Amino acid sequence: MDPAPAPVADAPPAEPPAARRTRPIELSGSFRHEGQRLCYTEYGSGDRVVVLMHGIMFTRRMHAPLARRLARAGFRVVTLDLLGHGDSDRPTQSWRYSMPAFAEQAVALLDHLEIEDAVVGGTSLGANVALEVAVAAPSRVRGLVVEMPVLDNAIIAGLLTFAPLLFAARFLPATVRGVALAAHLVPHGNQWVDVLTDTLSQEPAPMAALLHGVLFGRIAPPKSIRGTIAAPTLVIGHEGDPIHPFGDAGSLAEDLPNAEFVQARSPVELRFDPKRLTAAIRDFAFRRYPPA
Repeated sequence: MDPAPAPVADAPPAEPPAARRTRPIELSGSFRHEGQRLCYTEYGSGDRVVVLMHGIMFTRRMHAPLARRLARAGFRVVTLDLLGHGDSDRPTQSWRYSMPAFAEQAVALLDHLEIEDAVVGGTSLGANVALEVAVAAPSRVRGLVVEMPVLDNAIIAGLLTFAPLLFAARFLPATVRGVALAAHLVPHGNQWVDVLTDTLSQEPAPMAALLHGVLFGRIAPPKSIRGTIAAPTLVIGHEGDPIHPFGDAGSLAEDLPNAEFVQARSPVELRFDPKRLTAAIRDFAFRRYPPA
């Protein structure tokens, strides 16, 4: 699918040099939802809110660079550790983990922070959760940012990738603990080294429950439901990744009635060469908050 050009919007005001040098305020917090503790970080302040959610077994730390850039542009950005991830609780019951359950947690975050609605986005698992939020609570969603969604074309690759991890967590827990121990020995201080070590620092029982719940539950809203999602959506996809196939991103953009599609040059463009995609996300979010 050829990427459709995004609508042209008035450019947001340029940041003054001092704003670029000053890091917006960052505040971490937590709340309880259905008896479980969920952790988040807020970047910046204001009435224009963006919520960002991570990929499977990653943490909210993966979106810190994007959150800081959006906060410097004038947004209040909230990154959430979904249940079983990061600093949030990690129960060992697989029934607690599913895309609809994660969506409920995102809505609970908005309730906790007394945010009426927001631009809701995420990467991979977080992208699918954002879609579920739009289905479960459409009035809370001003827009969606969906990077690397995981839909029908990814099922086989996903099973081949994560089923061995599930097997190891269930039947070879010492291997999971060994990897976690090695990760703790890696010096911290680099953004992406820290993200990787966060991901590798797993406990076998919660990891097995998480993978079991996600792999054998509803991966995303089915096609018949996706067509009813009215929220304006920015879909970001790329080629060359079987777990996040280009076809899934393209077909999602076709399914959604108000979608824009941007093709990333690689799976890591937003992480290591972020200027172009950050500008696309920023401009999309600005258009969700038109001037009064």
